[in-house]
Amino acid sequence: MTQYIAKPADGAVWITGASSGIGRSLALTLASEGFVVFATARSVDQLAELERDASGLKGRVIAAPGDVTRANEMAAIVERIDAHRGGLALAVFNAGVYLPVYGEQLKVADFDTSFAVNLSGVVNGLVPALARMKTRRRGQLAIVSSVTGYGGMPTSAAYGATKAALINMAESLKFDLDKLGVHIQVINPGFVDTPATEDNAFAMPALLQPEEAANRIARGLKSSAFEITFPRRFTFVLKALQFLPYPAYFWLMNAATGWKKRPLQTA
Repeated sequence: MTQYIAKPADGAVWITGASSGIGRSLALTLASEGFVVFATARSVDQLAELERDASGLKGRVIAAPGDVTRANEMAAIVERIDAHRGGLALAVFNAGVYLPVYGEQLKVADFDTSFAVNLSGVVNGLVPALARMKTRRRGQLAIVSSVTGYGGMPTSAAYGATKAALINMAESLKFDLDKLGVHIQVINPGFVDTPATEDNAFAMPALLQPEEAANRIARGLKSSAFEITFPRRFTFVLKALQFLPYPAYFWLMNAATGWKKRPLQTA
């Protein structure tokens, strides 16, 4: 089955989590290719700055402020975008938060916030976006997950759980969305230098800048691939680790991160 790939003439792009990091860089990248990009985040000021930075590009960026944890706001944004010429052609659900979790200091709030933003925040946008796309039997949806969704990593008990759920969600939806003419993809980047990773307490090999990550995502969005992952020399190793027996997996993770030598948090 031929997968639909959005083009600037088809309609608009919607990116959540667009005020910084990967989302911001991707908005500028797609606007430079001629797309009209609706950018969503909570910060009105940062979105206004993004609009200014996109001036002069082949396409444009339009601020669409909103909180992904509020389903009514996401539905209203989709309605606004779909009224644009051609409607909503491509949605990239990128909004996310990383709250490090330490086993000796578990906090319910860290899990609640992570699930609300990273998981429910995707669902809140995905549902109204798909409702519009399926009536046209055409559309493209991309969910930004992470290689932390492949398997457990230090401090990722909340973040990784949401990303694993997003991978499973995309896999499960693909069976039906293929029949609706909607192309769904999951994006699993390695480590990217963003506000979400700057406080990581372990080494991050093959660390990419947001601009490079955005370029790789933009290329992946033009393909029929289900998974967009990079840098492959790193992400494929992490995926392969899932075939190891658990003792070997935990030993390798401890060795790679130095986590076993980390002193427990006491404060």
